[in-house]
Amino acid sequence: MENKSLRNAYAQALIELAAENKDIVVLEADLGKSTMSCLFQDAFPERYFEMGIAEQNMASTAAGLAIAGKIPFINSFAVFATGRAYDQIRQGICIAKLNVKICGSSAGLSDYGDGSTHQSVEDVAIMRAIPNMTVLVPCDAVETKKMVNAMVMNKGPMYLRINRNDLPILTREDEEFKIGKLYTIREGKDVVVFANGIMVSKALEAAILLEKEGISVKVVNASTVKPLEKEAVMQACKGCKGIVAAEEHSIIGGLGSAILEALRGERDFPVEMVGIQDKFGTSACNYDDLLEYYGLTTANIVNSIRKLAF
Repeated sequence: MENKSLRNAYAQALIELAAENKDIVVLEADLGKSTMSCLFQDAFPERYFEMGIAEQNMASTAAGLAIAGKIPFINSFAVFATGRAYDQIRQGICIAKLNVKICGSSAGLSDYGDGSTHQSVEDVAIMRAIPNMTVLVPCDAVETKKMVNAMVMNKGPMYLRINRNDLPILTREDEEFKIGKLYTIREGKDVVVFANGIMVSKALEAAILLEKEGISVKVVNASTVKPLEKEAVMQACKGCKGIVAAEEHSIIGGLGSAILEALRGERDFPVEMVGIQDKFGTSACNYDDLLEYYGLTTANIVNSIRKLAF
């Protein structure tokens, strides 16, 4: 599978859309060369606002631009975009349902060298908890680009969570992306794995390995964490013996929690959760070392599925 940059796909999608839509503007918090919003600056310097290391001011300025009819995209590392500007996002953007789009870049553990201060293990939980917020977690560059288009086409506050690293292309160019829809990447009948981000590729690897053992695994790309449609979750689980939720995020408040909330009051499905076990991140020499250390691996998904399949 070909690997491509989600950050570049994000920036390129914004540039292409902005060429047709003059209302799109971009705000940055001194990290443009990392979030790749610098590419937008090169293309449309008059519609690019460098706010410095001032995420709170950036969010408030974006709220004002939205009131004026613009479609502002604000950018920073995910941990700063959601954490440092939380009050402004909640009070100034979401209560008023303003049309502000938030891009949390270098999400999860993908900024492996900078440690816990720069790694977002709780950002999805924070954004999910705010009323009126949509939360999107793409699995590859193709889906990222389609998500940006959907963010422009649909009004309201939205959070896009982007990995720092190149990820394998798993989705099709010709498949339409719809906010709230679950996408089955691989069919199976014994266990269903709901995953997003980098964990979709890990889930597919697990499914291929377990096929040799006679275990049939369905892999569902849950790239919209909120809104998550209850009926779609139930349909994906139909006939299966159990469920695995896999995410590069704390097991508290993320995709796994959203799946369990959707299933409450329904059939008692056994559920395993593959994610970060209520811990902060840490620094490492490379990204794979961190994924291994926190159990975000194909092997851990395989072991979780085996618990449910027998």
